[in-house]
Amino acid sequence: MNNQIERAIFEIKGEDTLSFLQGLITNEIKNLDKGLIYTAMLTPQGKYFADFFIAQHADRVFIDCSSVISSELKRKLTLYRLRAKVEVVESDLKVVVGIGEFPSNAYKDPRHKALGWRLYGEDRANQTQSSVNWVDIKVKHCIPETGIELVPNQTYILEAGFERLNGVDFKKGCYVGQEIIARMKHKTDIRKGLKTVKIEGSAEIGTKILCHGKEVGTLYSQSNGLGIAFLRFDRVDKLMTAGGANVIFEN
Repeated sequence: MNNQIERAIFEIKGEDTLSFLQGLITNEIKNLDKGLIYTAMLTPQGKYFADFFIAQHADRVFIDCSSVISSELKRKLTLYRLRAKVEVVESDLKVVVGIGEFPSNAYKDPRHKALGWRLYGEDRANQTQSSVNWVDIKVKHCIPETGIELVPNQTYILEAGFERLNGVDFKKGCYVGQEIIARMKHKTDIRKGLKTVKIEGSAEIGTKILCHGKEVGTLYSQSNGLGIAFLRFDRVDKLMTAGGANVIFEN
């Protein structure tokens, strides 16, 4: 089963491509020869700015990002370019994602095995299309979505599960926002974060979650009786509410 998704693809080219990306992303660019990389760029304050995949296709390096953030990401990459010998150009590549048997030249999605594969090419017209409920898969496995659970200038990636999603490397060299991430990893306990919860009823994305009359978090994506919630762990109880829905938390 596979499906086309709305993504933007940029090619990063030039002799400084790898060193340029290494100084910006949360993951290790040297792992590119092992397959697809999932990573993020952060603000100088250590908050999420954008998340994306990096692929090496036909000896060229590409960024695969949500169309929701593509223009801002391209602007930021161009801004950080400075004197580096790199270019950021829009690509004609398309991406198809799917689950089940891997097509030839497909990449394993590094975030979670349930997310299957991603295939890049110039023509996706010959792909057999079937319905895949990606929201259901992502909610079940607590996979945050760009522009929903991942909010620019607000989200901290460790609270969003990037370590579990293979989106951050704590051994790599410096990058924008690294100091904050390292401090959160080694010097503090993660007291807030995303969790999959059970839902009875439904509520709008962004509805505040209440427990004993106090705000304890926010409800985001929902599917098939489950939802992704951002919670303050010291305030939660088993039964909470979000609008007209009951939110059931099972640690």
